[in-house]
Amino acid sequence: MSLEQRVALVTGGGRGIGRAIALALAEDGADVALCYRRDGSSAAETVAAIEALGRRARAYAASVEVGDDCERLVREVVAHFGFVDVLVNNAGIASRGQSVEATDPAELERVIRIHALAPHRLCQLVLPSMKTRPRGDIVMISSVATLHHSAFGAPSDMGKCAMEALAFTLAKEVKKDGIRVNVVAPGLVETEMGRRLMKATAGIDDLRKLDATMPFGRVCQPEDVANAVRWLVSDRASYVTGEKLNVWGGGS
Repeated sequence: MSLEQRVALVTGGGRGIGRAIALALAEDGADVALCYRRDGSSAAETVAAIEALGRRARAYAASVEVGDDCERLVREVVAHFGFVDVLVNNAGIASRGQSVEATDPAELERVIRIHALAPHRLCQLVLPSMKTRPRGDIVMISSVATLHHSAFGAPSDMGKCAMEALAFTLAKEVKKDGIRVNVVAPGLVETEMGRRLMKATAGIDDLRKLDATMPFGRVCQPEDVANAVRWLVSDRASYVTGEKLNVWGGGS
């Protein structure tokens, strides 16, 4: 699944799922640009790990919810790497688990801005560069939460559903340009966000305690999500676009 001579931009790429995706794409030959909002040290560690694989890498401090940051990010990535072949819209935040009645409107707006409006803007910004390349790929990291719409999750559900709608619409628009647009939707993943979620909702600090109840005897790992992304952007998935791949072991 060689990605030689391709450049990937991964948002939220310094840690967690984003870090795993960035490393996986580098292992397959891509040069990687990643952005982070706060944790510069983790982003620097990810860059060093990518460079140890013999690939070029650079981290950019940018908050995707800020339009000017998105514009600066893409401008600087293209200036340094020359182009963008792969965009992975991974940056996200968790909602606070309130009922619709109790949700702060400001929280709702921020979650939707990060999960849906930012990917829309970033897609707009990378497409001119991507259309000059032999192939382009855009992958949205969504969630299996959009399958069942549980109570107390309206902001995240609304944001991720809008993200998926963007993906399925854009896939039809850019097919003629050789660009594939797909969605990868994990369930619970062993990341810092996943641990915070389980501690808040179930009082569980160690996700290893859930292994026996999970598909295949383990909690989903960031690398499981990364492997789905690396397949979608490879030649092995050259005839796949406008699809959603759920990464949750067929669980519930």
